[in-house]
Amino acid sequence: MTDFIYESELKVRFRDLDPLGHVNNAVYASYCEQARIEFFREAFDIEEVNTVLANIEIDYRRPIDGLGELTVALDVTEIGNSSFEMSYELRFDGDVVATASTVLVVIDPETTKPTRVPDEWREAVEELRG
Repeated sequence: MTDFIYESELKVRFRDLDPLGHVNNAVYASYCEQARIEFFREAFDIEEVNTVLANIEIDYRRPIDGLGELTVALDVTEIGNSSFEMSYELRFDGDVVATASTVLVVIDPETTKPTRVPDEWREAVEELRG
């Protein structure tokens, strides 16, 4: 396991399951999104996150089969001028079931154009890293 700066505890819901009782592959992206939003609210103390998802990659290791608690750990792995990369580790029943990475672009809500990653976000990430 890698060190991550944030962990979110989520519930696997009945609606997440396919007819075979496994979590549908597309739901993994939703789990990452949910953890990411919680992270933004706590780490950056913001309600509105002005980012767009530019890229997502998910590597599935084993199916999540059934209901239960899921942990999504995440880290900000790189901060650029107007974008940043995040990595994720999804754990169920103590096993890593998937890893993922995303690239997010910060946008100006008025112009919808890319804008600089706020200095406060950079500082918050550094503070979380200690």
